[in-house]
Amino acid sequence: MITAQMVKELRERTSAGMMDCKRALEATDGDMEKAIDELRTKGLAKAAKRAGKVASEGTVISYIHGAGRIGVLVEVNCETDFVAKTEEFKQLAYDIAMQIAAANPQYISREAVAPEILEREKEVLKAQALEEGKPEKVIEKMVEGRLEKFYKENCLLEQQFIKDTDKSVQDLIHEKVAKMGENISVRRFARYEVGEGIEKEQVDFATEVMSQIKSE
Repeated sequence: MITAQMVKELRERTSAGMMDCKRALEATDGDMEKAIDELRTKGLAKAAKRAGKVASEGTVISYIHGAGRIGVLVEVNCETDFVAKTEEFKQLAYDIAMQIAAANPQYISREAVAPEILEREKEVLKAQALEEGKPEKVIEKMVEGRLEKFYKENCLLEQQFIKDTDKSVQDLIHEKVAKMGENISVRRFARYEVGEGIEKEQVDFATEVMSQIKSE
C-alpha cells in the first residue's frame, strides 16, 4: 500500500511532483530507491526534449579554492533570464565550478576531444595492452573499455559528481532540466592553478575541495 508519508518522503528526496511520486511508487511496488530511479529516468526523458532549445541566457560563476591556489570560471547557459537569476540555477553553476576545481576535467564532453588526441590515446592504450601481453583479439575491446575510463576521468559531463558519486555531472544537469523546464548546458570553463606547469610537490586538491564542502 502506498501511503501519503511515502509520497511525501519521495517528493522531498527528488523534488518531483506529488502525482509523479505516487505513480513512481505504484510502478515499483513501493520500493523507494527504485522509485527514485524511475523518476530520474523520466527526468532524463524530459531533459532530452529540451536539448534542441536555444540556451543563450545564463551566468558566469567563479570559484576560488583555499587561499587562491585554484581558480575556476565557468559559463552555464539556460533559456531565459528568469531561470538564470534563480538561486537554484546559480547553485548548480557553483557546484559545476567546484567540480572543475576538484576533478580538473580537460573537456566538457567526449565530443570535445580532438580527433588527433583521441587517436594518440588509442595508440597509447593499444601499446599498453600489447606490453601486458594481451592477445590481439581482445586488445580492441580492452582499448574501447579504457577509452570509456578516459572519458569518465577527463570529460566534465561524464565525471562522477563530487557531492553525489552515484550520479554523473550530466545526470545532475538533466535533473535540473526536468525540474526547471529549460535546456541547461555548460558552454566553457577555465581552470587556473598556482604554479601549474612548474615542477613541484604533488597535492591532492580533490581531497581538499571535498573537505571544504563537508565543512560548509
